[in-house]
Amino acid sequence: MIPEALADAVTGPWALAVMAVLVFGDAFFVIVPGEVAVTALGALSTSTGTPLLWAVILCAAVAAACGDLLCYGMGRWVGLDRWRWMRTERLQSAQRWARDRLEAGTAVVLFTARFIPFARLAINLVAGATRIPFPRYLGLIALAATGWATYQAAIGALFAAILPDAPIVSVLISVVVAIGLGALIDLLIRRRARRRNPVAARRPSD
Repeated sequence: MIPEALADAVTGPWALAVMAVLVFGDAFFVIVPGEVAVTALGALSTSTGTPLLWAVILCAAVAAACGDLLCYGMGRWVGLDRWRWMRTERLQSAQRWARDRLEAGTAVVLFTARFIPFARLAINLVAGATRIPFPRYLGLIALAATGWATYQAAIGALFAAILPDAPIVSVLISVVVAIGLGALIDLLIRRRARRRNPVAARRPSD
């Protein structure tokens, strides 16, 4: 059984709000465990019935889209070199990489970048700085955030269904699997990009 204190924390009225804050912060602070929070609540939703799975997905999607929109707004109205942290070598490299990717295909890049934390930050900043039309950007980000939230929550729900009598184990396994799949997606996208263009497709950390 889930310890009573833990159960109250993750199934109480603040669970979705805490998850939404983490997901929102994950848009620009890449060390914030937004993905982990969505996956964990997806597992607990199936194991305990609270919170509802659709509510997990909806709150995560809205928070993710709002975080991405904030990054877009920073890029569009503040620019890419206003603050010192934006002028670091790593972020400058990420911005060059993001600009190349956006020029190659905006829709695909905005969707796939949602699954890659550091690339997500760079893509959204550059999307704003290059003034991609807001209606188009908003539509793509809404789709990407919904797909991402559904994917993260579904992983947790799947393992909770497989292990209905071990909710904590299902949460831990689903989180590990989600992180592993994220790393795999990152690797596959990077390899595909490098095959197409070995120079221009370098990742932000290269």
